[in-house]
Amino acid sequence: MASLTLAQANTILQAALTASRQAGYRPMAVVVLDEAGHLKAAQREDGASMFRIDVATGKAWAAVGMGASSRVLGERAQGNPNFFVSLAATAQGRFLPQTGAVLIKDAQGRVLGAVGASGGTGDEDEAICIAGVEAAGLQHG
Repeated sequence: MASLTLAQANTILQAALTASRQAGYRPMAVVVLDEAGHLKAAQREDGASMFRIDVATGKAWAAVGMGASSRVLGERAQGNPNFFVSLAATAQGRFLPQTGAVLIKDAQGRVLGAVGASGGTGDEDEAICIAGVEAAGLQHG
């Protein structure tokens, strides 16, 4: 089974930050995790708040852990809030089902990891994650 390489993770990260700058978004943090939720690459732009890495990580960690984008998880949480509060508690606060992270998949649809961003709106965060994944020639979900 293929795994996410450091080169791919760095491409995703750099392309996401480039997309953010081109769109004129506020300073961002972007985090790329592998399929097991381990850190592969992370950057926090100058001016981004101290919480941004933690929030981006929580979004990506939730996505890879549940096999769905954080947008989908946020939608699911509305219908089953007790379950999602329990997940967050079980994960010691690392689980954030908020829009701003997408899965990273290979051409066959296998999950390689997730990328999360924080600094803008959820839609802005998600958009730069998608831009990063596409720049690496991978699929998002």
